[in-house]
Amino acid sequence: MSAIDEREPDRASAWRLSPGLRNAGGLLISLGAIGGVVWWAMHQHAPTFPTGTTAVLLIVAAVGCYAAATVIRGIRWHLVLELAGVEHHRVDALALTPVGYMGNNVLPARAGEILRMLLLKARSTASRREILGSIIAERVLDVATLAALFAVMTTFGIAGAPTGRGTALVAVSVLAAGALGTALLLALRRRGRFERFAEIMRPFLLATKLLLCVKGALLGLVTAAIWLLEGFLYWLVAQSLELPVNYLDAAYLVVLASIVAMVPAAPGYLGTVDAAIIFGLGAIGIKSGQALSFAILVRFVVFVPITVVGLLLMLFRYGGLGKLRMRTVREEEG
Repeated sequence: MSAIDEREPDRASAWRLSPGLRNAGGLLISLGAIGGVVWWAMHQHAPTFPTGTTAVLLIVAAVGCYAAATVIRGIRWHLVLELAGVEHHRVDALALTPVGYMGNNVLPARAGEILRMLLLKARSTASRREILGSIIAERVLDVATLAALFAVMTTFGIAGAPTGRGTALVAVSVLAAGALGTALLLALRRRGRFERFAEIMRPFLLATKLLLCVKGALLGLVTAAIWLLEGFLYWLVAQSLELPVNYLDAAYLVVLASIVAMVPAAPGYLGTVDAAIIFGLGAIGIKSGQALSFAILVRFVVFVPITVVGLLLMLFRYGGLGKLRMRTVREEEG
């Protein structure tokens, strides 16, 4: 393993905000969002929750739907790792996906991504940068797919296009800027520019670069399927509450909430996702206690089961944080 993979000082850190600053910013954003949601909720009717057998079965089906989406995410990560030539076992890609989500739900600054990188590193000969690069590639797929779905849905006025159809142009502009920036960077690299920067960043960005092929396009379709499957989850929750939400409206809510979830926030995207869901529901005429009930139930379905499953996998398959800490110390000392 080359020195640059593990021992090279992280010169790229100069391009990033300090963890403390990111955490503080995310906390402030979440506190603001939570304050707004709480203030709004205090002026609404009390939320109600389903108790009938059919409604409970719909919630169970929603949990199963999210489980299926998580399995597909694990398969997608396995395919990205294979594409990048990162040595691993498929079962670890599947198991570490809920572990990562558990970490994102309970730890600050999306620490779940670092958690699954470190745990996979203990079972792989690949470098940390190569593994982290595969996770970056996943996030690139998510961002590009969400932007494309948001642009299409907003253009066609799904859920009343509450953000305004002009935001579809913003989403398209983001995609175009990303594509243009990537093409420009590749052109400059072919001319021998940014050699030192490329040497440092290559392990991080290799998997993302490899997405620029037919397999990458197929992974984009898989990513779209994941988000649309989560739309079905939202629809099931709405049906359990007997809310007039059709599937396309539910899919739009998923896209809107997921885009807002990219904003730095407290663990579990506390406040930000809830505010986005309530905002989107308002555009289709669902307000007051009904909107609050929906937001609470969606948070339960999306965050609680996967956090429990991820924690159990972390403890019983990977030995918990204590074992990870000891292994990391030994690697650094070695």
